[in-house]
Amino acid sequence: MLLIRRATEADIVSLLQIYNQGIEDRVATLESETKDEIYMQEWFVKHQGRFAVLVAEEQGVVVGWAAINPYSTRCAYDGVGDLSIYIHRDHRGRGAGRQLLGELEKIGKENKFYKFVLFTFPFNNLGQNLYRKAGYREVGVFQNQGILDGKFVDVMAMEKLL
Repeated sequence: MLLIRRATEADIVSLLQIYNQGIEDRVATLESETKDEIYMQEWFVKHQGRFAVLVAEEQGVVVGWAAINPYSTRCAYDGVGDLSIYIHRDHRGRGAGRQLLGELEKIGKENKFYKFVLFTFPFNNLGQNLYRKAGYREVGVFQNQGILDGKFVDVMAMEKLL
């Protein structure tokens, strides 16, 4: 059984390991270089309060995490959150993402977010299925939005009104 809870500083190494898997596997981010613990600690400090970080824990082991990130520094977008969800490669497709997303949406509503947006690769079918089942809609595809491994990569934007 999965336990969904707020992340703590004690989870930073697990968050980092799972994030680096997402970078290495080239399925979830345009980042191309793995990160170190200092990077993740600085990131974690910025994700307190309404910019929550949750973990999915199975038998005491963190198998995934999700975060609400700032969408923009402009006050007009204060109620819009940008989502990140990363699942350990051995646990993808088993429901951790769905449970994390559900809890993140509850926290978002409690913290006056009215909309979540996310950006995914058009070829990340597993992620898109998760979001579509949760009521997210495709907004569009940014062509040649970034470069990964020397090649242009498209990025799909999705959104949900909370």
